[in-house]
Amino acid sequence: MTSPARASRPMALAGGAVLLLALGLVALMLVRPSSSAPSTATSAAAPAEASADVGFARDMSVHHQQAVEMSFIVRDRTSDVAVRRLAYDIINTQANQRGMMLGWLETWGRAKSSPGPPMAWMGHTVTPRDGALMPGMATDTELDALRAAKGRDAEVRFLKLMTAHHRAGAEMARAAAAAAGTDEIRNLASGMVLGQRSEIALMADMLKERGSTA
Repeated sequence: MTSPARASRPMALAGGAVLLLALGLVALMLVRPSSSAPSTATSAAAPAEASADVGFARDMSVHHQQAVEMSFIVRDRTSDVAVRRLAYDIINTQANQRGMMLGWLETWGRAKSSPGPPMAWMGHTVTPRDGALMPGMATDTELDALRAAKGRDAEVRFLKLMTAHHRAGAEMARAAAAAAGTDEIRNLASGMVLGQRSEIALMADMLKERGSTA
């Protein structure tokens, strides 16, 4: 997730932002418009505020947001077909998953963000550093370096950052799949574990082809 000081970054990703907006609209088109506060009509069957379901949906939405951002960045920094295809797949998959999670929070009558620390639902104490709010997330310094890179350098930086991102994301998803009380979160989280493991293996091969490792 980007820091307030970097609010101007979307200008550099204008083309990608159009696609991201379209994906978000598709994912949320059946959800009623958001309000600034949780709905007072929360269903009795909705997961509790402190539940793994709500915590995971909030935290993974933030985690996914940065993965999408990094993917847009690298697509502008390289012409390599394989890397651009991977980035495109991550953009589509994670933007849609993020839309689903935000939609569920809306349906449950839960705010999309929490004033509490991230990953508390996992029993973790996380100390953000340089814009990285959770494990696996790139720091602001690393994102700036990715933006400044070109060609193979950008590819290797992206693959290393995304591998770390996926590893931490898969760990969070495994915890959610085990602790969630809703089928929606259990099923989505289980699918994320499989999908991100597959992409981690793919990125290991791509790094090897470029003379590097994660």
